[in-house]
Amino acid sequence: MKRAAAPANVTFGTLTLAFILLAATMAGLLPIGFSIVSVFLCAGPHNWVEARYFMSRLPGRWGRLRSYFTLGFAGVIVLTAGFAGLPYLLNEDTWLTGYAIWNTLLALWIATLVHQRSGQNPRRDWGWIWPVTFIVIALAWLQPMLWDLSLVYLHPFVAMWILDREIRRTRPEYRRAYHLCLLAVPACLGFIWWNLAAAPNLPGDDLLSERITQHAGADFLAGISTHCLVATHTFLEAVHYGVWLIAIPWLGTRTNLWSVPTMPLGRRSLTWTRALQIFLIASAAVVVVLWIAFLADYPLTRSVYFTVAMLHVLAEVPFLLRAL
Repeated sequence: MKRAAAPANVTFGTLTLAFILLAATMAGLLPIGFSIVSVFLCAGPHNWVEARYFMSRLPGRWGRLRSYFTLGFAGVIVLTAGFAGLPYLLNEDTWLTGYAIWNTLLALWIATLVHQRSGQNPRRDWGWIWPVTFIVIALAWLQPMLWDLSLVYLHPFVAMWILDREIRRTRPEYRRAYHLCLLAVPACLGFIWWNLAAAPNLPGDDLLSERITQHAGADFLAGISTHCLVATHTFLEAVHYGVWLIAIPWLGTRTNLWSVPTMPLGRRSLTWTRALQIFLIASAAVVVVLWIAFLADYPLTRSVYFTVAMLHVLAEVPFLLRAL
């Protein structure tokens, strides 16, 4: 007698849970090695998929959203350029002030975008954004670097939120299973912290190990095991990569993600279609160049990448706010 196949949502939930548990296990057991391999393999490709996703979600004509997207894209470019330039513009006496100013501009940019969206959608009353913003700015001035570090750790959760919205749009029957799987993320984090909070720091004083521990916040979270910090950071990054390189492309088979001519911008004209296709080809070439750079000088490339990657972190803000 033939055994009945498991429901699709059960299969989806099982595979998602297995991926989360595997990522947590690898991050806990081999934090440095897992970080090196995952960033090398996934950093460039996941940015390419993310760029393609945002292209597919942009409206063909902006209309009343013109000022919103203009401010959004201008803020992404200016803030990313400012973030990349901070290490070269500041000295030991001014670097904290410089980062506090950057954090202030970031908070004001987000608040202005929220205010604009609130005015465009009468069903939303987001007047609370300004008092919250000023509280955030005060905290950012008290601990500028910890605020920047929070972006590193919160960013993967944004990807999980984006995936939730895509599941609701394309596979709503999977949403309950996905929410149950998300409970495994804090559970895995708790297990990592419980096991590794008091663990010895990671061995190795080579440049690459130092860069990886710095990216996890070892310079600003004194007293916490670097093993715990790197495992936490690597686990969240792995889940983040899984969202963009596995889940979003799979869901994209039900949307226009893989068809440039059917994207709203691609439907405007043949010129727009060709321009988007050229952009994607050029972006794929950048991914290959990034792999070559990793092979040539991994520590330097990793540092440059995590600085420039602020671009895609900030780019998510206008799209998420528009979706609300």
